[in-house]
Amino acid sequence: MEALQLCTILISFVLSLLPLLQFSWAAHIDAITPNQSLKDDSNLTTLISPGQTFEIGFFSPPGNSKNRYLGMWYKRKPETIVWIANRNTPLTEPNGEFAINAGKLVLLNSTRSVIWFPNVSSNVANSPIALLLDRGNLVLQEQENANSDIYLWQSFDYPTDTLLNGMKLGWDLNTGFERYLTSWKSADDPSSGDVTYRMNVTGGLFQSSLKMDMTKKFRSGIWNGIRFSGVKEQLVLTVFNIVHVFNEEEAYLMVKRTDNSTISLAQLNYSGFVQHLVLLNETSKWTAMYTSPTDEQCDSYGHCGANAMCTSGQYPILCDCLTGYTPSSEEEWRGLTWSKGCVRKTPLGCEKGEGFEKVAEVKLPDLLDFSFNKNMNLRECKEACLNNCSCIAFANSDITKGGSGCLRWFGDLIDIRDMPAKGSEQDLYIRLSAAEMKSIRDANKKKTLKIILSASLSTGAFMFCVAFWCIRWKLRKRVKGKSKDEDVDLPTFDLAAIVAATNNFSAANIIGSGGFGPVYKGKLSTGQDLAVKRLSKNSGQGFTEFKNEVELIVKLQHRNLVALLGCCIQKEERILIYEYMPNKSLDHYIFDGKRCTTLPWHKHFNIIRGIARGLLYLHQDSKLRIVHRDLKASNILLDNNLDPKISDFGLARIFGDDDREEKTKRIVGTYGYISPEYVIDGKFSVKSDVFSFGVVMLETVSGKKNRSFNHKNHQHNLLGHAWLLWNQGKALDLMNVCFNDSYVESQVLRCIQVGLLCVQKFPYDRPTMSSVVFMLENEGSILPQPKEPGFFMERSSMEEGSTSEYSRSKNIVTVTLPSGR
Repeated sequence: MEALQLCTILISFVLSLLPLLQFSWAAHIDAITPNQSLKDDSNLTTLISPGQTFEIGFFSPPGNSKNRYLGMWYKRKPETIVWIANRNTPLTEPNGEFAINAGKLVLLNSTRSVIWFPNVSSNVANSPIALLLDRGNLVLQEQENANSDIYLWQSFDYPTDTLLNGMKLGWDLNTGFERYLTSWKSADDPSSGDVTYRMNVTGGLFQSSLKMDMTKKFRSGIWNGIRFSGVKEQLVLTVFNIVHVFNEEEAYLMVKRTDNSTISLAQLNYSGFVQHLVLLNETSKWTAMYTSPTDEQCDSYGHCGANAMCTSGQYPILCDCLTGYTPSSEEEWRGLTWSKGCVRKTPLGCEKGEGFEKVAEVKLPDLLDFSFNKNMNLRECKEACLNNCSCIAFANSDITKGGSGCLRWFGDLIDIRDMPAKGSEQDLYIRLSAAEMKSIRDANKKKTLKIILSASLSTGAFMFCVAFWCIRWKLRKRVKGKSKDEDVDLPTFDLAAIVAATNNFSAANIIGSGGFGPVYKGKLSTGQDLAVKRLSKNSGQGFTEFKNEVELIVKLQHRNLVALLGCCIQKEERILIYEYMPNKSLDHYIFDGKRCTTLPWHKHFNIIRGIARGLLYLHQDSKLRIVHRDLKASNILLDNNLDPKISDFGLARIFGDDDREEKTKRIVGTYGYISPEYVIDGKFSVKSDVFSFGVVMLETVSGKKNRSFNHKNHQHNLLGHAWLLWNQGKALDLMNVCFNDSYVESQVLRCIQVGLLCVQKFPYDRPTMSSVVFMLENEGSILPQPKEPGFFMERSSMEEGSTSEYSRSKNIVTVTLPSGR
């Protein structure tokens, strides 16, 4: 009896497993045939490639959408959708089916109506079969051709937002068929979005472009035989490379994997960029190996307007007119607004004596008004351009084998940028008038004469210098047996001790960096923490700035200036040793929404007042009268008590008691903090530091960076935005939300008003630091109404005919300013 009961239990258990066994059998299929389909039912059947790489099935996008789509993903990364069949015709309810009907692939809804089918131009298949290949290509073919590359239809011809290995992106020039990428509409909506990335074939030339809402945002520049002329890095990497094909039949790009242990793809994001992603076998996250366009302003299409060149890394001006051109709006150009571009200085007259000026290593202008002859060399191209009165520039289209192909332009030159790339340089030749060519020739003659004269003088000077330095070498003092370049009244540290303290200058010890070089955290054998500032060999600064900082800061003593403990000048090393600041710099807090909340308003207010007292000491109370010239949030360090200390005196200058202003041709500092008179005319004074302090104050109150500030209603920087709010009586709207629970309204308004006084356009309108300290320290002091700030000009021109009016209202703390004492 017990045996019978046991058998009954076992039979019931096996029967209960049958549905699960059926699910496992029906969960995956390896092909779709007229008798076998994919169904969006409880079994969630999927189609898998032979090598278990890709999978096709039904899914719903992230978020609240209940729409169902037929999509493809990496089996290892099911959240990464790489292709969608019905992205614009979703199933609104489950029970869809992907099947073969009458020899064609079809997607059916719950009522068995066809909502999607691929465009198959050939005749209906007699014995069709649909397979998913290990490359991620869904193909329809005759069963007799199942092991061949003969397809009736393939998903590779109809990409969505993803370019897979082996997939072509471009044109079949015989049929006019195009393959291009279209982004998702949003993160949770896979329908066709507003961003497209496609290959363009224009007049026999090949380039790619990215458009957003049909507006061109980026273009690669033409293919010059080695690379696209506007792409800095060649996409020839360790795990994949890019294949370019451009002939009479086809024009396309194809990404090919070179390392079988990785998965890679290129994906177009709905935000407007293409990323080349790699997934290594031992990892579970995608790594972005290349992003196009980059975040550089020069990558933005036509950033500098017509007939101008964008130069990445150039400071402080990003755009320059081409030779022979001048800004179309001098006022906007001075305000660092370049969208209107440049116009000819001297009109071309098609006269004898006209010639060309070479602009080396550039991304060539867009193909708007041009002609192309692939059979001309550079000399023939120059003659053809010179003989055509409408031709304003020319270049080789192909730079391989000495250069070939003639490109000529006849209108404005749009979207040019510097493009240094050793081994693949591309040069542009700009046409100049006869007068301009004569001026260049005369200047070259004078330059040659100067070289000859200076060479003669240099020989004698060189001999004198050799003798002088030989004598000086013998007389120089030595530090621990090593030569010392400069005698300074400052403790010296042994290089070996510094190497040990920083773990041989380990990258893990880096706590910051700047124009001087990296800054390391160090710990001496005594347990004392140090900040070690090491001059980098690739630094834009050098021994002059190093010596300047040592000579200045060793003579300055103030609680709001960073303390210099010593230096190390041994071998090739130039090192400064400072007291260690455990709380990093001011920018670490004010520009981070989470960290900002750790410091209540009264701490930020004390930091502002401390910076002001430090600057007052530099300008007025120290033995030397110092202009810092690089005051910014990242140069304000915070000690254990969160007291501010001004650092980095490498660019500082000493002023005499009678000096009010100096002028320089070398503009130094940080864009966003330097004053208008310094940017435009090279003039600096203590009022230049006052301007920088005003920027730091407004950044501290708002939590926003002046340089990168953006607003949906206007194109002003942070200073302009603060000015607009002040005139509208809405100054408190500038305040960072992290102060909502701790701020004192009168203090915040006072800081905003003093900040606006400091950043006024003209230096004589700005208060001295003694007045600034007085205004901040005395709650009852009466303050003047600020005037328009520097750089109060929108970055891009407003629409024609539009006007803006801002109401002006008095503030209760606004009256007049007493004389500073």
